[in-house]
This record gives sequence, structure tokens and C-alpha cells, in this order.
Amino acid sequence: MSKYSIKQFVQETKQEESARDFFELETDRILEVNLNGQVWAKAGSMISYEGNIKFEREGVLEHGIGRFVKKALSGEGAQLMKANGRGKLYVADQGKKITVLDLEGESVFINGNDLLAFQDGLEWDVKLMRRVAGMMAGGLFNVRLEGHGLVAFTSHYEPLTILVTPDRPVFTDPNATVAWSGNLEPEFVTDIQLKSLFGRGSGESIQMKFSGNGFVVVQPYEEIYQTQQS
Repeated sequence: MSKYSIKQFVQETKQEESARDFFELETDRILEVNLNGQVWAKAGSMISYEGNIKFEREGVLEHGIGRFVKKALSGEGAQLMKANGRGKLYVADQGKKITVLDLEGESVFINGNDLLAFQDGLEWDVKLMRRVAGMMAGGLFNVRLEGHGLVAFTSHYEPLTILVTPDRPVFTDPNATVAWSGNLEPEFVTDIQLKSLFGRGSGESIQMKFSGNGFVVVQPYEEIYQTQQS
């Protein structure tokens, strides 16, 4: 176990004052937002801030009745908050590793539970995947983001990106799937033979099948999603 003097400890772990980008990875698991305006982040992800910043939970009809209904039907517990003002905001999610993407007109799907923060101005929408309702309570809900701006998502441990090509489709466990390119539409397939090995009592082993050209991001961890409690 390493020993530090107080001076050494502060020097080793202190924040980087030179950061100027909107999103900066202060550590692999802490995201610094250099805020001058507004950012969307996962509700409850704030661990510290300095400056004049106000927080507001996402309104019931903040983004229209369509998205509200989708989120209500999904049962997904992840909610968003707005941070407005000027200062430094630090966000994290249960010690998970953070990855930052700089979208340059592209689009990406991110699991709703793994979306940590995104820059205001990006177009986004919620997509439900009800076919997995038998495996995960409430089904699976993902967010599609598109445009120009920064997006931060989380994963348990190091994520792996797998390329998808027309001659090589990729199959993933929905519980381990974090993100995929916006041009891909996953298909859900079942394999009764895998039930005894991988099933969770749902009666079938459900997998996501990705075909075409793109990529899919998985994590070495199978996360079980909980329904939102009312």
C-alpha cells in the first residue's frame, strides 16, 4: 500500500487547472465539465462543483410528450438533469470507466443507463426495445444522439469495440451491450439451446444481432437493469 505525505497526496490527486475543453477526463472515472452555459447529465451523477451552477431535474414534458411516454413505458430508472451556469462540474457514476466521444455529424446509440452526459444542442431521441422485456424488467431503452458535440458514456471496466461488416454480423448479450453506431439497427434473436448456460429464467436466451457496417461496444460485465419504482 502506497504511503503519501499530505503534500504528496494533494500533488498526486489534485485537479488539473489547465483543462480548457468542455469535457475533460480528470481521471478514468471522473468527468470534468468546464461549464459556460448548459449541459445534460445523468441525474445523481454530480460529485462536486465550483462556481455558479444551478441544477434542475428533467421536466416531465421537457422534450415533448413522445419521449416522456417512451421513458415511462420503458420503466428505466435513469433520468437526466440540467446543469446551468459557469464553473467546473464533476460527474461520475458508481466508479464506472468513462469514455468521451466527439460527434462530428455522426450518430450513436447509447444504453440509457450508461449515458453520463452530453453537450446541449445535440439531437437525441429515446428508442425502446420491448423484445427483451422477458429478460430484463421493463425492456431496454437506448438513446440515439446525433450532430456536433461531446457525449460521455460509462462502462464497467474497459470497453471493447467490435467492428461489424456485411460478411461478419456480431451477436451480443443485451446486458453487456453499451453502445453502437447510429446506422445499425439490432435484431433480437433467441437460442433455446443456450438457455441452460446463459438464461436467467426467462425461458430463452436473448441476443442482439448487428448486421451491416458499423461497430458495437460491449463491456466485460452483465448489468441487470431495474424497473423504476413509483
